[in-house]
Amino acid sequence: MAAPPGLYTSVIRERWRRPRFRGELPGATVTAEDVNPLCGDRVRLALRLEDGAVALARFTGDSCAICSAAADVLLEKIQGRRVPEAAAVTTEDLLATLEADIRPTRMQCVTLPLSVLRAALRAA
Repeated sequence: MAAPPGLYTSVIRERWRRPRFRGELPGATVTAEDVNPLCGDRVRLALRLEDGAVALARFTGDSCAICSAAADVLLEKIQGRRVPEAAAVTTEDLLATLEADIRPTRMQCVTLPLSVLRAALRAA
C-alpha cells in the first residue's frame, strides 16, 4: 500500500518505508495484538523483558503508514526503559516525534500501538 505523496510527514514516510523495529522477536517474554475494526490496522508487539525493563521490542502486522510509523517510534521510545517508564509514553509523545498533526479520524492509527503496548505490559 503506497502512501500518497504530501499526506504524511517525512518522519512518517521514513519510518513506514524503513522501520527500525519491525520483525519477529524470538524469545519474547510477552506479546499482544489488536486490530482497529474501523480501518483494519493490525499490530502485534513482542517484548523481551529483563530485570524490569524492556530489553528488546519488535512489531509486526498489517497497518497504514501512520500506524506503522507510530509503532516503530513507540518501540524506539520504550526499548531499554524500565516498564513503568515504557507504560508512561503518551499519544502526545508519539505525535511530537512523528512531527504530525493527525486528523481526529486517523488518531486511532496512532493510539493502536499504545493500547497494544499497555495490554502487553499488563500481561507481563
